[in-house]
Amino acid sequence: MTSTALPTTDDLRTRARTALDHIGVGVAEGGDFSARTPLTGENLFGLTAATDADTEDTIAASRAAFLTWRATPAPRRGELVRRLGELLREHKSDLADLVTIEAGKIRSEALGEVQEMIDICDFAVGLSRQLYGRTIASERPGHRLAETWHPLGVVGVISAFNFPAAVWSWNTAVALVCGDTVIWKPSELTPLISLACDHLLAQAADEVGAPRDVHRLLLGDRAAGAKLVDDPRVALVSATGSTRMGREVGPRVAARFGRSLLELGGNNAAIVAPSADLDLAIQGIVFAAAGTAGQRCTTLRRLIVHRDIADTLVERLTTAYGKLPIGDPFEDTTLVGPLISAAALDTMNSALTRVQAQGGKILAGGNRRLAEAAPAAAYVEPVLVRVDAQTDVVREETFAPILYVLTYDTLEEAIALHNDVPQGLSSSIFTRDQREAEIFLSAAGSDCGIANVNIGTSGAEIGGAFGGEKDTGGGRESGSDAWKAYMRSATNTINYSSELSLAQGVSFL
Repeated sequence: MTSTALPTTDDLRTRARTALDHIGVGVAEGGDFSARTPLTGENLFGLTAATDADTEDTIAASRAAFLTWRATPAPRRGELVRRLGELLREHKSDLADLVTIEAGKIRSEALGEVQEMIDICDFAVGLSRQLYGRTIASERPGHRLAETWHPLGVVGVISAFNFPAAVWSWNTAVALVCGDTVIWKPSELTPLISLACDHLLAQAADEVGAPRDVHRLLLGDRAAGAKLVDDPRVALVSATGSTRMGREVGPRVAARFGRSLLELGGNNAAIVAPSADLDLAIQGIVFAAAGTAGQRCTTLRRLIVHRDIADTLVERLTTAYGKLPIGDPFEDTTLVGPLISAAALDTMNSALTRVQAQGGKILAGGNRRLAEAAPAAAYVEPVLVRVDAQTDVVREETFAPILYVLTYDTLEEAIALHNDVPQGLSSSIFTRDQREAEIFLSAAGSDCGIANVNIGTSGAEIGGAFGGEKDTGGGRESGSDAWKAYMRSATNTINYSSELSLAQGVSFL
């Protein structure tokens, strides 16, 4: 199914301008930096990118603001994030419009992304009163041993196009209540939603009396991000993107003894056991594999199905794929919008050519849609591919809606297949067998940072820490104890006796 009508670039330009006006963002058109939309593949208008001097000023201002912000009581810092959350609620629809225009997400997913921002603000406000340390038993009489947590410094956030606002909010809301200042270098593909979020945070800062420079925005290409990576005044670099990008960022930050928080590639898999509820599994699989046009880091890319049910499941999936509505993401009936660019489509087609050469069989999808209506855009049918083995292309992450289907005979074999990829982000198993579920969640099961039972690989909640292992980078953002990445710990010893006792019974003088 295809929505044959698409909005024109002029329509989208007007809609973007209206959303920005509602939010209060003034954008001066012109410059050598373009905002574009994947809905038509065309440019919306030009913007001005940050210069080297702008970047230097931003880092210096953020460092100066940190010296004030770190001494602000955490609950007062939470008031800034509380107000940001309120403003996000007020402008939810307009922000979602910008997400759809720039990232191509269907309406419900765009609204869901903004809701995720609101939710993490709520979480962070509560966190501002829960930055707990601990008291530790001392071996010395009349002494107290304690652990305390302190603000870290300037946090550089480098985000990707696929979650152009949510990932920023995961980092920023938590970093701000932890007493850090934030510099945001967003994807060059999504400058408009970035300008909107930065404006709302600046408005919140003005209203609650926080320093304006607790947050600064840098629009530009990778050179702007590189300066954050290399500058010792940036205490933590939180970078979301490809594994290739992470291999460059991590060592460069480490070389100056800075901290990095890396959220990189995912090659996520789901195991479908013989006892699985197939109705439930079909829903979870199709959303995880085709949602966001396969452009989530948590997208389902490998399906490992027990041989006894493989043919039945594949037949049902093939039918479901054939009914996916593809087209204008603003239409309520659309479930699959465009890929971010023509280059993404080229990468997808290259992967399909390779997997077919390695014996893979395309069962559904793969055709381009709406090429006449939008020749510069990249609308494509999500693809289902049956493979006999986990070849090199299957072990790679292709950032597109390709789902590889493999079969297994024993759970041990399924888990081995599941873990035999370089990435380790998200995973799931569909089963009604408690033993299988517990094995999958155990140390002998999934090696990913996220492991689910009877739900797909996509759709993490903000309350849990988000991140993965191996080539995914090892970083953790959002909930649980992820806040500790944005702070530094100190171990304190307090002697309230009248004698000096040395540890380990040492005697001196």
